[in-house]
Amino acid sequence: MAGKPIYAVGLDAGSRMTRMIVCLLESGRLRLLGGAAVESQGWIKGKIADQEALAESITAALREAEADSGTSIGSAVVGVGGPTLRGANGRGVIELGHVREIEQRDINRVVDRAARVQLQEDQMLLQLSAQDFVVDDHPGHRDPRKMLASRLEINVHLVLASIQEHNALLGAVNHAHLLVEETVFEALAGCYASVLPEDRREGIAVVDIGAHSTELAVYAGDSLCLAGTLRICGDHFSRDLAQGLCLSFEDAEIVKMEFGCASAASSVENAFIELPPHQNRSNRDAQRKFVNEILEARAREVFRFVRSEIVRAGMDRALMGGVFLTGGGAKLPDLCDIAESELRCQTRYGLPVGIEEWPETMNDPEWTAAAGLAMYSAKIKQQAESQRAKSGWMGRMWQ
Repeated sequence: MAGKPIYAVGLDAGSRMTRMIVCLLESGRLRLLGGAAVESQGWIKGKIADQEALAESITAALREAEADSGTSIGSAVVGVGGPTLRGANGRGVIELGHVREIEQRDINRVVDRAARVQLQEDQMLLQLSAQDFVVDDHPGHRDPRKMLASRLEINVHLVLASIQEHNALLGAVNHAHLLVEETVFEALAGCYASVLPEDRREGIAVVDIGAHSTELAVYAGDSLCLAGTLRICGDHFSRDLAQGLCLSFEDAEIVKMEFGCASAASSVENAFIELPPHQNRSNRDAQRKFVNEILEARAREVFRFVRSEIVRAGMDRALMGGVFLTGGGAKLPDLCDIAESELRCQTRYGLPVGIEEWPETMNDPEWTAAAGLAMYSAKIKQQAESQRAKSGWMGRMWQ
C-alpha cells in the first residue's frame, strides 16, 4: 500500500504580497503542485498593524494555493523578516571533566549552552547557526565527535526577532486555520532555495530586497557569519521618484516598474516618458535619464549599506561565490550592475533551484523566499520520516 503523500508548504507573508508554495515530497525530491500570490494587507513600515487583515490575506492565498494544487493544506513553514530582526555572535563552553572522546550528547549540551543568551526585552532567539567548534583551544573544527578533549566550545551566529512581531505573525497564520511548522528568517530561506552548498563554501551573500525592509545573510564556508536587516527597501525607490517628479506614491510605483532602471548611463538624453496625470494637472513629460538618476542614487546607497555590513563581518573581498539578489525589489533592471560596482564582486539573481516542474512564469526572485520555505518544510518532514523509520515496526504501530 502506498504511503500517505507528504506535502511541503512555504508561506511568505510579505508586506506587499503574500505568497504560498505547495510541493509534494516523493523519493527525496520536491515537485511543485501549485502556488498563489495575493496582495498583502495589515502591514505598516514592515510591522504588523492589523492582524485580522493579514489573516485575511493569508486565507486568500491559502484558498488560491489549495485550488491550484488540488490538495488541502493544514500547515506551513512561515518566513519572518522586517526591521526588528538582527544577528549577533554567541559562544558556548562546557568542561568535559577529563580527557575523553566527544560524543553527540556533548554537542547537544554546548549548543544548548550557546542558546542561553541574555536577551533584551521583546527579543527571542529565532535561529542558531553553528560556525565552528573549539576543541581544547584549537579552533576551526566542523565536527568534533570522536575527538579527545577535556573542553569544548562552539561559536554560533544567532538570529534574533521581536517576540511581539513573531507572535502577531503566528496569530495571523493560526487565524487562517494553518499550523506553523517552523519560522525561518527569509534571507536564509532565499539562500536555501537559490544557492548550492558548494557555492556557500566559497563565501556568498544573499540580499533580499522587500517592499518594507531589506534582509541580508552572509555565509563564510558552510556557516552563517552575518544576518541582519536594512531599513532601506523597495518602497524608498518609489518615494524618491514621488518626491522628485511630484507624483503620488502609486503613480511613482508605476513609473518605476514600467520605465525605471538602476543605471542612468543606459539612458539617452533625448528620451522622455509621459507621467501619469495628477489631480487636475495635465499630462507632463520627464526625462528618462533623470528618472534613472534618482533610482541609481538610491540603489548605490542600498549597496553601500550592504558593503558596510559585509566589512563589519570581516568578509570584505571574501565573497568568492558572489552576491545573490532576491525579493520583489531586486527586479529593477541593471540592479546587478550597480551591486557589482559597489560590492566589487559578481552579482546575480537568486532564483529557485531544485524543485521539479517549476514553471518559467515563477522563475523570478520574488518567489525565491517562498520556495526556500517549502524546501525547509520538506527537510523537516524528511527528518521526521527518517526518525520514524528508525523506530522500527513497533514505533509504526503507534502512529
